[in-house]
Parts: sequence; C-alpha cells; structure tokens
Amino acid sequence: MNTSTTPTLPPRAIVLAAGRGERMRPLTDTTPKPLLPVFGRPLIEWHLLALARGGVREVVVNTAWLEDCFPAVLGDGARFGLAIRYSHEGRDFGGALETAGGIATVQDWLCADGRDAFWVVSGDIWAPDFRFDQARVDDFLASGQDARLWVVPNPPYHPRGDFDLAGERVTYANFALMRPTLCAGLPAGRRAALGPLLISGVAAGRIGLEAGVGRWENVGTPAQLAALQDQPHPGA
Repeated sequence: MNTSTTPTLPPRAIVLAAGRGERMRPLTDTTPKPLLPVFGRPLIEWHLLALARGGVREVVVNTAWLEDCFPAVLGDGARFGLAIRYSHEGRDFGGALETAGGIATVQDWLCADGRDAFWVVSGDIWAPDFRFDQARVDDFLASGQDARLWVVPNPPYHPRGDFDLAGERVTYANFALMRPTLCAGLPAGRRAALGPLLISGVAAGRIGLEAGVGRWENVGTPAQLAALQDQPHPGA
C-alpha cells in the first residue's frame, strides 16, 4: 500500500483487445471484435469514455488480431481525453499472449511511478453503467488484496458461473482492479492464462468479488449483437 505523502497518481488501465473473436465470425474476419459498433460507436470506445470520466488518463490497449486497425480507429486517444499506447503482441511476439501474459508484458508501465493498482477491462464487453471511479480504487487499496473482480448474475450461456458470492454462483464480468502482485513473476512476452490465478486467488481470499456492474452484455455472436442493437439506445 502506498504510504507516501505525495498525491496519488491516477491509475492506468489496460483494455484487452487481442482476441480473435471466433464466435463473432464472419464479422471479425475483417474487423476486430472490440471495434464492432454498438449503438453507433465501437465496443471499446464505451470503455475509453468511461475510463476518462473516472479520472483515468493513460491506457494501454493490447492487440494481436488485425492489430493495425486499432491505431487507425482510436488514434492517440486525445479525442477521448486519454493518452493511448499499444502493446502489439502480434507484431512483437507472433500472436496473442492470453490475458495474464498480456498484463505481465506491460505491467511495469501500468505500475510506473509508484502506482499501486491498475484497471483491467475486456474490450469486447458492453457495460455502459460501469464506473471506473477513484472511490473504488481507494476502497480496493484499503483492502490489501491482490485483485478485485466485478461479477454479474450468470448469463444463460454460462449457467455454472465462475465463483461463489454470498451463496450464489456468479460470472466474472471482465472488469477488475489489480495489484502487480497478482502477475508477479510472469515473464513479459510469454503466453499465460489469467483464469487459474483468479481461481486460486479467490479461494485463498487474496481476491475479492463485488457486484455493481449494471447493464452488461458479453456480445459473443452476431445474433447477440443484433439483439443488443434492438434494445433502446442507452445514451452516451
């Protein structure tokens, strides 16, 4: 925990966008899934705008599949109120590094200048109500845990869920705050899955679970995307 008397720097964030999006084919044959539009803007932009509203100023987007599309669409992030950098896993390492590998590769940057925690969010999730605010960061840091995961009720396609919370099975919503301790020891540039770290961390009490995501869709197929677009527009 940071005990310095100097002002705490805003946390940085990683937006995970390296996946192939197989179930979303043929749409993802030419467009990365996080860049598919929902209510007039790419999925990933909903997160970028929310991160900026929460006080985040610097974001790294990890890429692999059709990775040149991301800078072309998102640029340097200035129009979102952010500075965006890119971790091009396809170019630099020959392919996607999976979630933990992607985080480990940029963790030194995420935690630079004494930052104690960083946000992690999947770029292909739609959750327009989620807040990346400093109060959540402060509460997490006070917990002393390695990570905090936000969870949602189990969707129909994942009825068994991922974790137990207050006697109910719940599903990881792909929003998290993490400390560098969670992926400590993982080498940069190597493939590594995050799931086993989360399962063991929750079981050991080192990772906390929290509800409070609001509207949430893991848009996995073209049919799910079309159904979402048929809902009332949520606003910006």
